[in-house]
Amino acid sequence: MQEVIPINPVTKDTEDHDRLLAALGSGNSSTRLQAALAAGTRADPALTGALVARCAIEPDFFVRDMLTWALTRLPAETTVPALLAELRSERAQARSQALHTLSKIGARSTWPAITGSLLRDADDEVARSAWRAAVVLVPAGERAALAAELAGQLGRGDRTVQLSLSRALAALGDVTEPALRAGLASADPAVRAHARATERLLHDPDAAFDLAVDEADRIVALGPERAGGAAC
Repeated sequence: MQEVIPINPVTKDTEDHDRLLAALGSGNSSTRLQAALAAGTRADPALTGALVARCAIEPDFFVRDMLTWALTRLPAETTVPALLAELRSERAQARSQALHTLSKIGARSTWPAITGSLLRDADDEVARSAWRAAVVLVPAGERAALAAELAGQLGRGDRTVQLSLSRALAALGDVTEPALRAGLASADPAVRAHARATERLLHDPDAAFDLAVDEADRIVALGPERAGGAAC
């Protein structure tokens, strides 16, 4: 009679875990995407470290997005400390992805970690992620201070960066208009144009940002009276 060898569930789980870790590091992006999906479906807290570490180096946008989804499926008490540690990383992508994931988790207790240095990070992608996370996590009593902090960066970067900043300011609502006053009066024409475009976006969320910037640039160049006459 043939001996039946029982399957050890612990061994099987370990093998599955190891295969999943190997797939996350595959050279094929589709394999990594499927591995991230499997990790989120499995929702095993033991995968937290591997998922966070992969976020820091993953080159594919869609895989990074799936990694973030997988992390949101895990217990916040496991993921949040690991993500907060990444905010101190020297690798810009690690900081950016950690901020993005924290914004998706939405734990308000992480607000103090969104520091001024992250909001002003020299890397545009990190700063953009910090702006989005800040808008999600900011307590009501800190919204005006956040608007002032963000408005201090008007004129920064290309139009993609400027649009991100304007959207973050617009999302803060009525505290933004007072924060724009300094920018509207700035001696720097790029700052004034960005402030005007943000003001328009604040009042008309459906406004095309490029058109708003172009119009603001024209107003700055010609002056309000000449620009108004040129439009007739």
